[in-house]
Amino acid sequence: MDSKKLQSAFKGRVIAPDDAEYDSARIVVPGGIDRKPAVIIRPKDAEDVSKVIALARESGLPLAIRCGGHSASGFGVCDGGIVLDLRDMRKLDIDPAGKTAWVESGLTAIEVTKALDTHNLVLGFGDTGSVGVGGITLGGGIGYLARKYGLTIDNLLAAEIVTADGNRLYVDEKNHPDLFWAIRGGGGNFGVVTRFQFQLHTLSDVIGGMLMLPATPDIIAGCIEIAKKAPDELSVIFNIMPAPPMPMIPKEDHGKLSIMALVMYAGDPKVGETVVTPLRTLAKPMADMIKPMRYKDIFFPDDLSYHPLAVAKTFFTKTVDQSTARSIVDQLNNSDATMRVVQLRVLGGAVNRVPADATAYAHRKSAIMGNVAAFYQTEEEKSKRQAWVDALVKTLYQGDSRAYVNFLGPGENTRIHDVYPPATWKRLVAVKQRYDPDNLFRLNYNIPPHSQ
Repeated sequence: MDSKKLQSAFKGRVIAPDDAEYDSARIVVPGGIDRKPAVIIRPKDAEDVSKVIALARESGLPLAIRCGGHSASGFGVCDGGIVLDLRDMRKLDIDPAGKTAWVESGLTAIEVTKALDTHNLVLGFGDTGSVGVGGITLGGGIGYLARKYGLTIDNLLAAEIVTADGNRLYVDEKNHPDLFWAIRGGGGNFGVVTRFQFQLHTLSDVIGGMLMLPATPDIIAGCIEIAKKAPDELSVIFNIMPAPPMPMIPKEDHGKLSIMALVMYAGDPKVGETVVTPLRTLAKPMADMIKPMRYKDIFFPDDLSYHPLAVAKTFFTKTVDQSTARSIVDQLNNSDATMRVVQLRVLGGAVNRVPADATAYAHRKSAIMGNVAAFYQTEEEKSKRQAWVDALVKTLYQGDSRAYVNFLGPGENTRIHDVYPPATWKRLVAVKQRYDPDNLFRLNYNIPPHSQ
């Protein structure tokens, strides 16, 4: 592929294998992924995106779409194909009076969050600042504001998308409503979204931060019960794991099984202090970093050089009582992985008030979302860690086999029907047939256009 000829066709950058920045440009966040595309193109605008799509269609080369590069399966890069890298599309237009914003897909969650903060406005994404706006939005977006303001997609007003035929479409509830429905949870199966319009929310000072508690069955169950009964303003991500060697944690607690609770109360800080008190009094904290803050400060700084080797599995469950919590503690103690974690997020609130068929994210009634993960160093160790992860998820199974598409890992394409129940799947296939009948956008958790 002649990179010089290609460069003349695009306003954005074209990066070829012999360019100095090629190796850094093809790196994605998950470790262990070493794919070498034929070319990386960073479009400047939607016109460039349309041209990249035309190039992929005419050449027959695989097409990978990258925003933040956080896909656990490394879908943001491919071998021998074209990477459409949106990272140079970074325009942000905020309407403070109307409390809306147009956000280009190359921006990250923390970049948008910091910009909104200057206007005392917020938008919920996930729990990681460096994640790309495009990827997290198209999958759903479950984060610190989900119980109060819903998923990221519940705040999506409109979008601009380039489809497989190169057409640039404006979609909302009235314009191409089938496509607008599908991109709210259906992932990148239907085109390249270049801009999103979001509804924003007024929020200034909050209560939030990290609370580290000892992990015993009764304390874990107590945490979940408190989170379930809390007002919608409170969202907590519970990470049950060995206490890391962080400076705020006493050295004698390093390595002990702990609950790292990442707490956000999206409301009056004075009320928030009262709401989080039951968590603080479950046990003597190993560390208590909960304090008045701005919403933007809940995101830990990202180390962009960190590319962990990990296996994981996502699941939904109904409850975590003392018996379930005891299984979690036992299995975590029985693993010799340097880092292993069971993450639990109590849902409910605004997430559950949206009808299940309103968006392609259909798991509105699931009570708790979980994720089990373990780090590894060698391929032999990887198999051992995966077996441990699978066994623990099986132990925690309570009849809810559903899954969240943004948390699926390598080799989990077979779980696509866990993500999309039959009625949702049927609608998604129909949209796929209409807008991408040749399955150009297939490097994802794929919805084939001619599947049953």
